[in-house]
Amino acid sequence: MSVTGLESVGSNVTSTSISKSNILGKDDFLSLLITQLQYQDPLSPLDSAEFTSQLAQFSSLEQMSNVNTNLEMLQLYQASINNSQAVSFIGKTIKALGNSIGVTDGVADQIHFDLEDDATDVLVHIYGSKGNLVKTIQSGALSAGEQSVEWDGTDNEGNIVPDDTYTFKVTATDNDANTVNVKTLITALVSGVSFKDGTTYLVAGNQEIPIGSVFEVMEDLESET
Repeated sequence: MSVTGLESVGSNVTSTSISKSNILGKDDFLSLLITQLQYQDPLSPLDSAEFTSQLAQFSSLEQMSNVNTNLEMLQLYQASINNSQAVSFIGKTIKALGNSIGVTDGVADQIHFDLEDDATDVLVHIYGSKGNLVKTIQSGALSAGEQSVEWDGTDNEGNIVPDDTYTFKVTATDNDANTVNVKTLITALVSGVSFKDGTTYLVAGNQEIPIGSVFEVMEDLESET
């Protein structure tokens, strides 16, 4: 008898014996198999080959269920390792991909970026949490490679901005007015670790940096001087 035969006797199984889930689990499969045995025709019992096939299907289903359970445990174990490793970042300076910048006690972090080629005109646009333009800094010509620009923590009118996390965008052109590709970076001293919605964040001032965006870790340069 095929699996279709199991479905045909499913109406004889009580509602409490089968999971309310739309997915047929191993317990539901076993309940249907037992019910099939209970309601089989004594004069025409199940064919042994078909019954063996159904047992093999149940065994495969159980093995897949065990594999899923083991994978879930492995993911939890890996997450715990990642979280433990994240704590070791505290007190270290990290470099990460990103475009956020923090202002703490009126002092703004440096703005870091990487130019693909030499640029004759570089503009840094800083935005507030609502996407509003706060400040535009014109840095002039810069050579290819990693660069940094200072921000005095004021807006375009010269007013001191409140402590918060801001974002920045860098636009650059070369001598022929062609666009130069820019990769925005975050360089910050890690002061803590935060876990939100299954993601690990490194805390640096007002910033929360996803650990997956980090590509370089250094000892705190300030503590060495």
